[in-house]
Amino acid sequence: MTKRALILVDIQNDYFPGGKWTLSGIDAAADNAAKVLADARGRGDLVIHIRHESTQPDPPFFVAGSDGARIHDKVINRGDEVVVLKNHVNSFRETGLKDILDRNGITDLTITGAMSHMCIDGITRAAADYGYKPTVIHDACASRDLEFNGVTVPAQQVHTAFMAALGFAYANLQSTADYLAAAR
Repeated sequence: MTKRALILVDIQNDYFPGGKWTLSGIDAAADNAAKVLADARGRGDLVIHIRHESTQPDPPFFVAGSDGARIHDKVINRGDEVVVLKNHVNSFRETGLKDILDRNGITDLTITGAMSHMCIDGITRAAADYGYKPTVIHDACASRDLEFNGVTVPAQQVHTAFMAALGFAYANLQSTADYLAAAR
């Protein structure tokens, strides 16, 4: 039995064009996540979809029960795949994610999704802290422009900075092509 799980984090409608919080490069990232998903399904890896719903009053996106909070069709879960509902940046916080992984003997995590600078960063660091071996598929993740102190940081720079930090001490980073080639 495989010791690897694929985790697809927050690949939800609100992040796509026409949604409430569109990310830069989300279509390409979701296309890559779909390739990794097809590979994981073919190998019999555990597949876990993380779906965020906001609990704050008048949330800007991921409103509970809305179409925007639904998992996007590019990576829609099958009936036999686990969907973990979360309300925080860290997918382990106040969810059953760790129990699911441990119950299935999972040691290695393949992580895709959004946003690079928030939930991907949060789950990857927590996974490493819990002793899992995370691999982040960097081109199957997306971000958006950020602003700080009057300076706008373009999404690609945000994504690159967070991937560099994760790759330094928390995760193995791979492109979709390299990951799929290594799996063959």
